[in-house]
Formats: sequence, structure tokens, C-alpha cells
Amino acid sequence: MGPPRSFTDQLLVAASRALGALGAPAQASRPTPGGPSPALDETERRHTAGLMRVNHAGEIAAQGLYHGQALTARNPETRALLERAAREESDHLAWCEQRLQELRDRPSLLDPLWYAGSFAIGALAGLAGDRRSLGFVAETERQVERHLDGHLEQLPPSDTRSRAIIEQMRADERSHGELAQAAGGVALPTPVQHLMRTTARIMTTTARWI
Repeated sequence: MGPPRSFTDQLLVAASRALGALGAPAQASRPTPGGPSPALDETERRHTAGLMRVNHAGEIAAQGLYHGQALTARNPETRALLERAAREESDHLAWCEQRLQELRDRPSLLDPLWYAGSFAIGALAGLAGDRRSLGFVAETERQVERHLDGHLEQLPPSDTRSRAIIEQMRADERSHGELAQAAGGVALPTPVQHLMRTTARIMTTTARWI
């Protein structure tokens, strides 16, 4: 595994990851789910693009959360779990980015804000201790899973491409949450869960249009 990284090294790694998430096209390690992009009318295209822009912003935020939590994790095993999840989430980022291009649309203009805010939240979660940080992952993924369920209900029936992407994302999110809970994540207080939902609602509502 090599010697442990110093905090300065970890900060440099975090800065590099931020540039990777925001400054370059995302690269997926797995093929994009689904077949060819189906034909959509203009109303369907714009509606689906709005949904995928929200999902792309959510994946930018997920990168920030995981990177922030990894920076302040105390246990090397916890840090490794968070970094592995972030790499898998980068597939989602690439898939959403590709789908937006296919839909002739753009990501949220506020992506740097979503990343920076999420990184700060993730770092604070890590400072609260590994078990609480893992509990934060588990709760976040439960909320994301419900959010994706809603998007699956809103997609045009003919858009099998977007549906396949979101279904695979949902399966991965569920797996990440289960792994975090199995690794020792503890349930978060109810007020914290409500605050997380409110924050996510603000981001998803804004990202759909800006």
C-alpha cells in the first residue's frame, strides 16, 4: 500500500481531483448503459435534458462529498472505501455528460458551486468521525435512490437510453449505501436527515434551469 500520505499531499490530491471533476471531460470505466439514443420531440428532449442536468449536477456534488470525506477520514480503510466509491461515481458523471451532449444540452452553470459546497460538507462529515461519515454516505445514497426513482417516473416512455443510465446509477448508489452501512456507518439524527433533504431540494431545483 506504500507509506501514508501527509496532509499536505492529501490536499494536493484533493486539488487535483477537483480539477479533474470540473476541468476535463469525465472518463467512464464502464460502457454507457442503454442502446442508441432514441428520437424525442422537442418537449421530450428539453424535459429529459433538465432531468439529466440535475443528475449531472448531483454527480458533481457526489465527487465533492466523497473527496471531502476522504480528505478528513481517520481510518485508511474508510478513506479507501470513499475513494473507490468516488471512482465508481465518476462513471455516472461521464454517462450524464454524454447523455446531455446527445440531447444537445449543457451541464449546470453552477457546477463549481455544487462541488465546492459539497466538498466542504463532506470534509465536515469526515471530521465528525468515520462512523458518522459513513452514516452520511448511507443516508445520502438512500435519498439519491429515492430521487432517481422520481426521475424514472418522469422520463418519456420512449427514452430507453436515459432510463438505462438512471437504473444503473440507482443500483450503484444502493450498493454504495449498503457498503457504507456494513463498514460501520451509524444512523444520522432526524434533523440532519431533514437538512440534507432540504439542501438537496434546493440544488436539484436550481440545477434544472441554471
